[in-house]
Amino acid sequence: MTLHTPKITGASGRPVIRQLDEAAINRIAAGEVVERPASAVKELVENALDAGASRIQVDIADGGKTLIRVTDDGCGMTADDLPLALSRHATSKIDGSDLLDIRSFGFRGEALPSLGAVGRLTITSRAEGHPAAQIACEGSRLSPVRPAALSRGTVVELRDLFFATPARLKFLRSDRAEMQAVAEVVRRLAMAEPQVGFTLRDVTGGEARTLFRADPQSGDLFDALEGRLAGILGREFTENALRIDAEREGLRLRGFAALPTYSRGSSAQQYLFVNGRPVLDRMLFGALRAAYFDVLSRDRHPAAVLNLIADPQRVDVNVHPAKAEVRFREPDAARSLIITALKSALAGAGHRASSTVGAATLAAFRPEPRVWQMDRPGQPAIARAFAFQSPDGFAEAPQATALAPALREAEPQAQDVAPEAHPLGTARAQLHENYIVAQTAAGIVIVDQHAAHERLVYERLKRQLAETGIRSQPLLIPEIVELSPTDAARLLDAAPALAEVGLVIEPFGGAAVAIRETPAILGQVNGTALVRDILDELADQGDSGLVRARIDAILSRMACHGSVRSGRQMRLEEMNALLREMEATPLSGQCNHGRPTHVELSLADIERLFGRR
Repeated sequence: MTLHTPKITGASGRPVIRQLDEAAINRIAAGEVVERPASAVKELVENALDAGASRIQVDIADGGKTLIRVTDDGCGMTADDLPLALSRHATSKIDGSDLLDIRSFGFRGEALPSLGAVGRLTITSRAEGHPAAQIACEGSRLSPVRPAALSRGTVVELRDLFFATPARLKFLRSDRAEMQAVAEVVRRLAMAEPQVGFTLRDVTGGEARTLFRADPQSGDLFDALEGRLAGILGREFTENALRIDAEREGLRLRGFAALPTYSRGSSAQQYLFVNGRPVLDRMLFGALRAAYFDVLSRDRHPAAVLNLIADPQRVDVNVHPAKAEVRFREPDAARSLIITALKSALAGAGHRASSTVGAATLAAFRPEPRVWQMDRPGQPAIARAFAFQSPDGFAEAPQATALAPALREAEPQAQDVAPEAHPLGTARAQLHENYIVAQTAAGIVIVDQHAAHERLVYERLKRQLAETGIRSQPLLIPEIVELSPTDAARLLDAAPALAEVGLVIEPFGGAAVAIRETPAILGQVNGTALVRDILDELADQGDSGLVRARIDAILSRMACHGSVRSGRQMRLEEMNALLREMEATPLSGQCNHGRPTHVELSLADIERLFGRR
């Protein structure tokens, strides 16, 4: 394959260096900032947020290809500001003296000029105490500023996106796909600013259809964020999410992380922010996965909305024009905070399982078609009903009094502890030699005895290993692994962390490393394969928990084989002992593979199954 020879040549045949005109420069720069309609919406909504808007409305037509209109009630601009706003690298966000002290969404001064270079842009704005004004820009050509009518704020209207670069239109997806991308951008920004109201409308064909609406939330940060997330992700998420508020080494993590049993089939419900800015950072997503490592199976993903708050001097957002990537000065500190904060919150949740588990159980039980019954009768009505069924017909008084003691005698007598005394209740029965049925103060709990005991044994083994440490096994003959200089340097940088989990690696001259010791619990190890897997993880995430993951996998298998097996009959005291240990053990709401260990059904839910409510 050969490259094409440049067509612009001089008399000597050499390529000639030429200065591109302003319009071409703007169109090239626009390609970095505006990739699709969703990119334009992101830049315009972020400008509205930086202007202090409390309500933002986004109108879209044809997936944003023919119209994008963003209306806000922010501080607005004067007539003198409008031409500057359409000049490249003109911004009110920073003064240029310190590019590491950025406290706003935008700061490059590229968005509006880029949009004006590839589309037909009109800006109407009014600042307090000034008349409204309007300016238009088409293919980087500015029109004169003229008076306009507007009560407050700013209206930015972009028509015919990419009309100046028609080749870009061919790479856009369908109107529906582009609209979905726009909606996702608005949802992410709405999560970042719960006190601001957002509306997204599809105005294709002249009819306005509301696609997304989020009213401003009041209250403190957590209450406002919880209300906003309930509207965007649904009540199920907020009901099954843990509040996260942790601080370490000058970094703070706040937000919500869902219980392991509320796992998802993809990473679609993972939203990460840095200082309120939506980001897509591999290191942060890797830390989120690591925090849920031993409570989720490989094909399940956690759900979380987390905001990492840091001094702007410690995080560089000036990495890419789209500002979706960031770089931390101390990435290990950020990763460690996420992992420890989430693990601590999950451990604090104890035996709690998500409410969706009980809902799914009820759905499986619910008969079709539904059978309607009368309301639950009281004790006198029950006694009279039994009396009516007697051979003597309506001899209700004697029969009722005779049957009442019999009903009391039929109640279980082995109730040495009241059910309400324990969260998981008191064991009443074992079904199919695998499921423990316990009575609580407000319903029943069904426990999978093998899954529950497996988690208990696993946590016990992990505690023992943490107390005694991970013993390493010296190799009689060190295993030499040849690597590239870059890989060798990366691996040796991680050597101290690997030594803590029993894998001792030393330099062996040149780009080779020697494996001196391996974790004893792993038994015989293919050192070369292990090292290369660790390198892959280091390259992908900047850190490796592979050795620890393999040790935990072995502990998990040991726990599986050492736990109560399905099919074993348990005595009542054994079942209650299992329930008490579950209440005292972190993460006991799910087994080592992420499946729920128990299902809780309220008495009200059970009565609905039988049409009593």
